[in-house]
Amino acid sequence: MSKQRAGGVHPRPGGGPGHGIAPGEKPKEFKKTLKRLAGYLKPRKYQLLLVAIAAILSTLFNVITPKLLGDATSSIFSSVTKGTSIDFTFLQELLITLLILYVISAAFTYLQQYLMAGVSQKTTAEMRKEVYEKLARMPLSYYDRHPHGDILSRAINDIDNINNSIQQALSQIITSLIAIIGTLIMMFVISPVLMLVVLVTFPLSALVIRFVASFSQKHFVNQQKELGDVNGHIEEMFSGHQVVRAYGHEKAAIKKFDEINERLYQSGWRAQFISGIMMPLMNFVGNLGYVFVSIGGGLLVLNGSIRIGDVQAFIQYSQQLTQPMTQAAGIANMIQTALASAERVFHLLDEEEERKEVPAQVNLEELKGKIEFEHVRFSYEKDKPIIKDLTLNVEPGQTIAIVGPTGAGKTTIINLLMRFYELDNGRILIDGVDINSLSREQARSMFAMVLQDTWLFNGTIKDNIAYGREGANYEEIIQAAKSAYADDFIRTLPDGYETILGEDASNISQGQRQLLTIARAILSDPKILILDEATSSVDTRTEMNIQRAMNKLMAGRTSFVIAHRLSTIRDADIILVMKDGDIIEKGSHEELMKLNGFYADLYESQFTGKAS
Repeated sequence: MSKQRAGGVHPRPGGGPGHGIAPGEKPKEFKKTLKRLAGYLKPRKYQLLLVAIAAILSTLFNVITPKLLGDATSSIFSSVTKGTSIDFTFLQELLITLLILYVISAAFTYLQQYLMAGVSQKTTAEMRKEVYEKLARMPLSYYDRHPHGDILSRAINDIDNINNSIQQALSQIITSLIAIIGTLIMMFVISPVLMLVVLVTFPLSALVIRFVASFSQKHFVNQQKELGDVNGHIEEMFSGHQVVRAYGHEKAAIKKFDEINERLYQSGWRAQFISGIMMPLMNFVGNLGYVFVSIGGGLLVLNGSIRIGDVQAFIQYSQQLTQPMTQAAGIANMIQTALASAERVFHLLDEEEERKEVPAQVNLEELKGKIEFEHVRFSYEKDKPIIKDLTLNVEPGQTIAIVGPTGAGKTTIINLLMRFYELDNGRILIDGVDINSLSREQARSMFAMVLQDTWLFNGTIKDNIAYGREGANYEEIIQAAKSAYADDFIRTLPDGYETILGEDASNISQGQRQLLTIARAILSDPKILILDEATSSVDTRTEMNIQRAMNKLMAGRTSFVIAHRLSTIRDADIILVMKDGDIIEKGSHEELMKLNGFYADLYESQFTGKAS
């Protein structure tokens, strides 16, 4: 692993977590995705079997209770019509039986939900781990091609969609199927005639669901799209709120937010209104079923074909059939969303990885830091070379400064040294060893980087410095901080080395953050050092401290310095002047100034700019 994250890898702007799968979005390969997703559930087949058994038992008890309640009604009705005393003993036994059934049903329902939560969480935890490990094996070119927001959405939102669907939809499917089958059996046992009367409403319910879902689905898609736009706008405005205020764009930002928010309101209102129609319509269809059952049941009671309590049970069974039908659209939509999310995750898992490597049998401790570039050629995009034909020899301990306009290929050289990208042609040798013969971990272990954009994680100052070398003790961390001239300011903080740095390390200054990254690099004790304009964002006094720390860090090490401020590299052993992927000038500062070429013009323009 490299001691510090690399910069300058051409990240592309992303949407952010709000840009996930929209409700109702369908997978392109339904069967293939479903089969592959089912493969993640296979190791938990026994838990799923227990879930099914628990669902069967909890649902069966619910199916039996309407019949028992109907028997109670029939008993009371018979006693009243015949003028006999009510059989309270029978009712008492029935009540106790019902209470026991309800308790058992609740217990099995709890067991079902508990087991299903375990299945869904373990499945998605395994999938999330697989995605994280996959991302760690991906080449940087993948991150160049894909917006960071999209990658985050696949790793977070899409897996959350899968988790919710497994836990809710799968459980509801099992319960609903068993409820429908059990209810139909009980209805058939009581009265096949009334069962046919109830089933007349089924096609009507299906038509209602299909009709409403076809109209509401597109509005749900628009709602999620507009929600992503709102999230993106808010994230953009608040992350750059200082610039927004500095240029007086508050009103324009609010106006744009109002426009997006209004579109979100309209989409959300339509989606909720149209989907809200489903319940009244389903209730209307259900009430038609109650009317049919009541009329048909009344006629059957009059001719003695059925008891009145059985009619009551039928009304309850009708309700139990209507509810799964109402849930069907939501379940289907949830499954589609989960499979669409799964498809996106699987596309990520199927991306080409960096090839696996075996560490070379090389003693890295013996390498001194001599670097040779032999006719190196590289391009991020085919037929658009960034480095055309680079040949360069760097002796151990030399400081090489690289200057040039934006896009000249300065950062690309660093990326190639660190093996973040593979060469198109040529070789890079370290003490005669081709870096392609080393594993990436071996190659990167020889480097440390101090970048313009400091990277510190949410943790203590001590832990951030210790990131430079695994197993470093407290004394070594303090010594590295002292060498980086960071110890003094660290000790002035309330908690010293135990001070927690927030997500953006806003509790310390930019210069202090830079000193911590230098301390981290010192602790790593690298063979080769890479400095990427490490002093460009600080004041002059802080720059002096950082420069002192970097000089100590660079002593005796091969160093590559990318610089825009040319005054910081006057003492470099070799200055490479790059333009359009080629080295157009090479030499010390004095030699390049005597050439009176591109470097001299660049230096004079900076000096003149400062003087003015």
